[in-house]
Amino acid sequence: MLIAKDIMSPSAVSVGLDSTVADVADILVSHKISGVPVIDRGVLCGIVSEGDLLRRMEIGTDRHFRPWWLRLFKGNAILAADYIKAHSVHVCDVMTSDVVTVTEATTVVDIIDLLERKGIRRVPVLRNGQVVGIVCRADLVKAILVAETPPHPAEMNDDNRIRAEIQAALRSESWLSEENSTVTVHNGIVTFWGAYITDEERKASHILAENIAGVRAIDDHRTPLAIPYGMM
Repeated sequence: MLIAKDIMSPSAVSVGLDSTVADVADILVSHKISGVPVIDRGVLCGIVSEGDLLRRMEIGTDRHFRPWWLRLFKGNAILAADYIKAHSVHVCDVMTSDVVTVTEATTVVDIIDLLERKGIRRVPVLRNGQVVGIVCRADLVKAILVAETPPHPAEMNDDNRIRAEIQAALRSESWLSEENSTVTVHNGIVTFWGAYITDEERKASHILAENIAGVRAIDDHRTPLAIPYGMM
């Protein structure tokens, strides 16, 4: 099954909160992309897409019709918000801040469902909270060209090898508090299940798995394990 890592476009460009609308427009045109992530100190704060720039004073499209009933419930606040988005030169005022994201291990099926359900055209891909790529509709069309064939027996054996190597490596590490989690591998996608004690342990286990040959992506479904004070 194809996952985000297989089809995503690497996130080679981004803007900061102090960037301007003109900066974004230049990047979208020069890189021939439809959206760019907004990053502040390594953290994803929002995304600016072509849709965010449709209503702009520079091109005379700043007037935005709003139905009377919406104004009745929202008051003048919605008109003021429209004005800010259409006239401000600051990225932080025009970006979409409520960003939907996926991980490298998210399946293409789940990504398509997400795009349709949310009515969006693109979704950033995160690894340990950092943006590593973007999947847009064009990338999903490319997926047709790289659609996988049924797993070859050798690939299934490779999954068993990967799992065995991860388990052996985990047992050899002193930072592993205790075996509170299990590992499964399918088509090179490593999934952790169970619980973890510290964020450092969780991240270390990710790095350990990433260094095993054949691993395509990490998917972690573990939950933090509450430890009584004084027992750590």
